[in-house]
Amino acid sequence: MTPKNAEARRGVLGGVLFAALAGCAAGPDFRAPAAPAVDGYRKDPLPAATVETKAPTGDAQRFVSGADVPAQWWTTFANAELTRRITQALAHSPSVASAQAALRQAQENANVARGALLPSVDASAGATRGNANGQGAAAAGSGSVYTLYNAGARVNYTLDLFGAVRRGVEAESAAVDTQRFQLEGTYQTLAANVATASFREASLRGQIRATEEIIDVYNKELKLVEAQNQIGAKSLADVLVIRTQVATAAATLPPLRAQLAQTQTQLAVYLGEFPSQSELAALDLDAFGLPREVPVSLPSTLTRQRPDVRAAEATLHQATAKVGVATANLFPQITLSGSLGSSALHSGDLFSGGTKAWSIGANLLQPIFHGGSLRAQKRAAEAGLDKAAADYQQTVLGAFQNVADALRALELDAESLKAQALAEQSAARSLDLVRIQYHNGSASYLQELDATRQYQQTRLGLIQARAARLADTAALYTALGGGWKEDSAPAAIATTDASPQSK
Repeated sequence: MTPKNAEARRGVLGGVLFAALAGCAAGPDFRAPAAPAVDGYRKDPLPAATVETKAPTGDAQRFVSGADVPAQWWTTFANAELTRRITQALAHSPSVASAQAALRQAQENANVARGALLPSVDASAGATRGNANGQGAAAAGSGSVYTLYNAGARVNYTLDLFGAVRRGVEAESAAVDTQRFQLEGTYQTLAANVATASFREASLRGQIRATEEIIDVYNKELKLVEAQNQIGAKSLADVLVIRTQVATAAATLPPLRAQLAQTQTQLAVYLGEFPSQSELAALDLDAFGLPREVPVSLPSTLTRQRPDVRAAEATLHQATAKVGVATANLFPQITLSGSLGSSALHSGDLFSGGTKAWSIGANLLQPIFHGGSLRAQKRAAEAGLDKAAADYQQTVLGAFQNVADALRALELDAESLKAQALAEQSAARSLDLVRIQYHNGSASYLQELDATRQYQQTRLGLIQARAARLADTAALYTALGGGWKEDSAPAAIATTDASPQSK
């Protein structure tokens, strides 16, 4: 083999080796975790539907396995005011604005990391005023004081032989995904909070109204007994019993009104308004429709729908890439540099003959001793990966728990409403009978008051059971991932990826 052929062969081998090194990246490659190998959310089979009750909000809810959650699930409650509130909250809540800004910040950080994949080019220019003595002054040709002008450009490029830069880009891109899914989670959580608070508002209004009606009944009874006491038909003890009952019932109103006021101020904050400036239309439980068909996503798809699970997966991806960065930092780094410049005593002579200067160089940096810090960084990155994996697993377990709890709650809510409706109907009939007996003289005031108190409690329980069915339906939508995606948002709140910048 001739020296010329041997040289050519070495060049080819060197090129192949360089290409192989440039194509690899140190550290583990990320693989998305597989879906959990489970076929259900509960041990016992899910019923086809909940029980039905002939009462408001008593419709049976049918569980539709494998169905998708509606994108804007809140519209299934058929209430225009609820839809208006959620739309306003998604557009004006500071929590959404904060999550959007965090996404933009992550996108720009990713752009910063991508910039390291390309050479950096810098230009410089300057002028230096100085003096020269003896032979230097004669060389300057203008006495002992002179001005030296210089201008040039410099190019630097670090060969990413072991993938430190690429792993860094991968980590920052995964951070963008994390923030994107967290933004999606912010939208879904905010929508669920507004819906739940609206249901609670309607429930509290119903409880206050029922309590006020019962107090009115007590007051009418009190006036009658006081009048009978004036003529000696009733004793003072009878009057005191009813007064106690009126005061006891009235004492339950302030806490209910306080809860209603707190719910209204919370709603104002969700909607991005000050409580003193917020004007909300009053909501009533009768104004909501209960969705009759409830989607139940397959367990195999849950982890691809929940934004918190997707965010945890993206964080796991980022932690994997960081292990690659720390691993690559243990290996040599090669930096190529080149410069072209000119120096002259007059600015007009820059880059003229005899003033130009250029340089080309390569620099090899091999870490030898850093007090163990580089390997400690690698071990720390590996520990961070272990933590991210455990956090992901915990998030998945929590997601399945949420769905299981929500499904169980819907099933039991329907049974509770049925029992409460039956109790309310029985208490109403019992109260009617006791009142007839009281007017016939066969029942005492205490019996009537006790029947009235039981009826009041069953009315409040029925109102709370109706609200629970609505709230837990919204909780199931959220537990399944909400169905909401960024592209389904109103135009006013949709976000776009930041475009890469050149600098």
